[in-house]
Amino acid sequence: MQEILPGLFHWTASHPKIKIAVSSYYVVEPRVLIDPLIPAEGLDWFRQHGEPRDILLTNRHHYRHCAELEQAFGCSVWCNREGLHEFQAGEQVRAFTAGDVLPGNIESYEVGVLCPDETALRVPVAEGALALADGVVRDGDGPLVFVPDFLIGEEPEGVKASLRTAYQRLADALEFDHLLLAHGEPWIGGAREALRRFAAGEEP
Repeated sequence: MQEILPGLFHWTASHPKIKIAVSSYYVVEPRVLIDPLIPAEGLDWFRQHGEPRDILLTNRHHYRHCAELEQAFGCSVWCNREGLHEFQAGEQVRAFTAGDVLPGNIESYEVGVLCPDETALRVPVAEGALALADGVVRDGDGPLVFVPDFLIGEEPEGVKASLRTAYQRLADALEFDHLLLAHGEPWIGGAREALRRFAAGEEP
């Protein structure tokens, strides 16, 4: 667990299905998890730092360890209503609509390119942090890049163009200085300009 901004923790863990490391986040003061897997420190870490009350998903595929966390702490799990069809096995998932303000005063914004429920979340920490789902990734401290074409679909160039448009809209409309990526390391400081340049197709 690493505190990347005051009151905001990041960690990586191996996804049980895809067997690669993915990123999760915890906003301590409102006790909100984003796209969580259980950290290496285990559930006791949360018992020592404040038990989570809510879990927000940037898309339905990031349910991850929500069931275990809900059972341990009684968390409410929130997903864009466009993705609720995924949950047919008794999962207790609450719906939100892009544009809603969620627990922790976290704002939700439509992306909806890779899947209809893809959502950006603006977290009011430091100068603002924007959580993104699967459209853009980052290896270490490298540049922002798209996921590989085989993960995008049959028309990757068209999808990339739509993602660039969505990210440009977010970068133009929102105040934020940090990016919280579901796949890859977070970008701390200068992330709004980095996302704007990525959306414009400029070289990193």
